[in-house]
Amino acid sequence: MTKNGILCEVNGKRVCLDPKNTDTTGVNFVSHAHADHLPSKNGGTILSSIETSEIANLRGFKMENHVESLDDFSLIDSGHILGARGLLFDDIFYTGDICTRNRGFLQGAKIPKCKTLITECTFGLPEFVFPKMDEIQKQVNELISELYGKGIPVILMGYQLGKAQTITQLFGHWGPLYFHDSVNEMNNLHQKFGVKLKDGIGHSEAQKSGLLEKKPWIMVAPMMSSKSKFIQDMKSKYGAVTIGFSGWAQSTKFSFGRRTDYSIPMSDHCDFNELVDLVVKSGAEQVYTIHGFVEEFAEHLKKKLGISAQPLLENSLDEFT
Repeated sequence: MTKNGILCEVNGKRVCLDPKNTDTTGVNFVSHAHADHLPSKNGGTILSSIETSEIANLRGFKMENHVESLDDFSLIDSGHILGARGLLFDDIFYTGDICTRNRGFLQGAKIPKCKTLITECTFGLPEFVFPKMDEIQKQVNELISELYGKGIPVILMGYQLGKAQTITQLFGHWGPLYFHDSVNEMNNLHQKFGVKLKDGIGHSEAQKSGLLEKKPWIMVAPMMSSKSKFIQDMKSKYGAVTIGFSGWAQSTKFSFGRRTDYSIPMSDHCDFNELVDLVVKSGAEQVYTIHGFVEEFAEHLKKKLGISAQPLLENSLDEFT
């Protein structure tokens, strides 16, 4: 692990995994297009899915020297968001952000066998065990029905890229259906790649046309603070109620997971049990943990399962050379 991210030097090859700055002499793997995984500049070869490249372009980063495949590298669907991939090479599997649970149009990741596993553990504590998707759908549909019965409009909130599209597919049967403009733009790109999402009207057009005055309605919007002007306007003008979707809502320790009127524990990452299952299925002899509860999860793997595991910390680069 370096200040620039994860660098693997194997058989004379330099492989940078989700680097902050690309390496001009090596292969730069970009797992997906969430902002914290995109590099800040071009350089060298960038390996990613075509979906990740196009979403990155929409978000202001145009990948140069982009390739979708390279000899000796296998891109594995990680089930996180559209286009998200893990990378398998030289018996090393890097998960990137990963989810093994089916969610709407997103199919859970299938875990390849490897000797060395580099896995995220965003929710690597035992308290993070999420409800099943059918339970979430039942709970939210009942909640929307109750609010609709009172003539109250509902705003469903999740990350603009990923969760907002899952929410659209799971709850788009309610109507009239509106979208925050940024979600509408991202949904359109998903539709371009064949993802079936119900069409809707952007919030600016709906507001300008007076459609929001006719209540109730449902809107899909990015996760944002209750103090944001958009949310305050929606509440003061239309009496809207917010339902937020976040894995952090599973724990009472993290208040930012419950910034909405109602909070639903749904995530685009593996929960604790799924992370453990992922490790076991990989058959890895050595596990490195990144992003999240790295020390706690590595300790669990060692003590409970007898698996060699440690956090991948800066200056532990020699493990990969």
